[in-house]
Amino acid sequence: MAEKPAVLVVEDEVLVRYDLVSTLELAGYETHEASTAAEAIRILEQHEEIRVVFTDIQMPGDMDGLALARFVRERWPPTIIIVSSGRVQPRSEDMPENVPFLAKPYEERTLRTILDHVAARLAG
Repeated sequence: MAEKPAVLVVEDEVLVRYDLVSTLELAGYETHEASTAAEAIRILEQHEEIRVVFTDIQMPGDMDGLALARFVRERWPPTIIIVSSGRVQPRSEDMPENVPFLAKPYEERTLRTILDHVAARLAG
């Protein structure tokens, strides 16, 4: 049996993180969780199996989700990244290339479309 693809969810709001992790696990993903960018980087360094990073923009610490997305793109280029926020709508020039933005609260249909896109990229 093939291993489940691993996703890192970076979200400081516990209930939002819990809900997204539950959704991803039901969709067949192995999940890892972080509440800050620094914690996310430590997890990525320890778990080379992580193929997807799902990050909020606004987080405590020195690095926000957009900076984390750019860091991940440079350090682990093949990683699939999804950026989300309920408060900030990033400009396209602030987003790394080929990184979708998902507004909160998540619409089930939009989240499902993004997860289908991730699955197709992982399979290809």
